[in-house]
Order: sequence, then structure tokens, then C-alpha cells
Amino acid sequence: MKYLERHWWILGVLAVIIVLAGYFAQQVATLRVAHSSFENYAAFRGCAQITSRTPTEGTCTLASGGTIKIVQFRGRWFLDGDLPTCWGNICI
Repeated sequence: MKYLERHWWILGVLAVIIVLAGYFAQQVATLRVAHSSFENYAAFRGCAQITSRTPTEGTCTLASGGTIKIVQFRGRWFLDGDLPTCWGNICI
């Protein structure tokens, strides 16, 4: 305890690390839910209306009037043209 009394800044650093770890975990959970279904990903991307839908792809209209295409890749949903890069079973 005397060490922490003399080096109080360590507690601040630990608090920042804990807050950042919590934020990171929340972001991972949000993305996991967003990519889990077509409807979730459409909502995540801000779609105002779904215009077409098949089991592996779909399109929707954004509030701004633009249209985006959403595709399924390895059981998860992504914006067409924005698929992750994969090496074997590892994708980023």
C-alpha cells in the first residue's frame, strides 16, 4: 500500500485500462450482434427500408436515399465490397 501511496498515478493508469477494456468488450459485442443477421446488419448500417432479400444477400435504402447491398460471408453479414480478408480460418 505504501508503494501505491507514493505512486498514485498507477491507480489512474489501471482505471484507464479497465475503462478501455470495457469499451472494447462492448464494441466487440455490438459488432457480433450486428453481423449475426441480415436485419441486424441493415439496422446497424442505417437502412430505412429493405428493398430485396434472399437467403444470402439483400439490398436496402438508406435514409439519405442511397442504396447498399448486404451479402452473407461465412455465416456473417457484411457490406458488399467490404468483406474481411481471410487466411485459412482466420479473418480480419
